[in-house]
Amino acid sequence: MAKVAFLGLGVMGYPMAGHLAAKGHEVTVYNRTAAKAEAWVAQHGGSAAATPAGAAAGAEFVMACVGNDDDLRAVCTGTEGAFAGMAEGTVFVDHTTVSAAVTREMHEAAAAAGIGFVDAPVSGGQAGAENGQLVVMCGGAQAAYDRAEPVIASYAKACRRLGDSGAGQLTKMVNQICIAGLVQGLAEGLHFAEKAGLDGRAVVEVIGGGAAGSWQMMNRYETMIEERFDFGFAVDWMRKDLGICLATANETGASLPVTALVDQFYKDVQKLGGGRWDTSSLIARLRAMG
Repeated sequence: MAKVAFLGLGVMGYPMAGHLAAKGHEVTVYNRTAAKAEAWVAQHGGSAAATPAGAAAGAEFVMACVGNDDDLRAVCTGTEGAFAGMAEGTVFVDHTTVSAAVTREMHEAAAAAGIGFVDAPVSGGQAGAENGQLVVMCGGAQAAYDRAEPVIASYAKACRRLGDSGAGQLTKMVNQICIAGLVQGLAEGLHFAEKAGLDGRAVVEVIGGGAAGSWQMMNRYETMIEERFDFGFAVDWMRKDLGICLATANETGASLPVTALVDQFYKDVQKLGGGRWDTSSLIARLRAMG
């Protein structure tokens, strides 16, 4: 078992850190809101630290799951950042979905201090984090990945290195691009069924076993029909992720017309007050249009 620090106890990080403790790792947590860290310790044991550097002191591995590029820089760098508390030869694992550019920036800063850095964004949402069934997409040096993988396995059903630094984040972008189109297609299909007077549940029961079937269909059609969106991956987060995808596409020359369109549809959902709704709320936009 390892001594591990976990930075960021949001809807994903809180249960992920819990799985580390359940697997027997010695866990120290840090959260910007200290009360959340104290609650985690009360539930799972371990200890809490007042700064990322304090949490990282003495840790063999430091995991992070924060909000965005700026949040990642804040927990990594500076006198109170994790890198300041980490010893040479330790490994930092970033589960945040951020740009490949900031990943490479943090990788270089870590390397200068003799610290391994693995970018390891996740897919599976809140349910995947709670059930320890996340898919983890990794980038970074093979040696750092090999050391971190057994620890990541505490909350992952699948984990794979896709290449050097940034490869994990680029793969997560592919994931979000694919999801955006799928959810919009599902929303339009269910909306069409409603307008045509069909029983949406019966329709999905038939087509879900065929070529149209998908994880999104089988896990979201019921709640989309019932307009229940108070769970899962929030629209605000998806727009952040799609913004990263579109910015990277501009850099690489990739064409993402559907992704750009769905991003604007999510903007419409935000205007409906659905920024914290699950991403399947795209159907609410169609219903609002009549």
